[in-house]
Amino acid sequence: MKGMESLHSGQCGLCSHFGEGHPSTPVLITIMKKKEAPLNMLDECGHPKHAGLHLKVSPISGCDGFAPAARAA
Repeated sequence: MKGMESLHSGQCGLCSHFGEGHPSTPVLITIMKKKEAPLNMLDECGHPKHAGLHLKVSPISGCDGFAPAARAA
């Protein structure tokens, strides 16, 4: 699909902290199922160590705090 990026384990789009404040939204469920995300997407990182920074990250970003998100049904 045009305008999409493939995601791999360790990247923010597949992390439980990516979009943690709204995990059941259709776009996040689609990212988990297809392991791809829109090129221009940004969302909040809810990692406890970063919470005070209110970071916005892309799905292909990553950090040492990666925690795999629960698999979408």
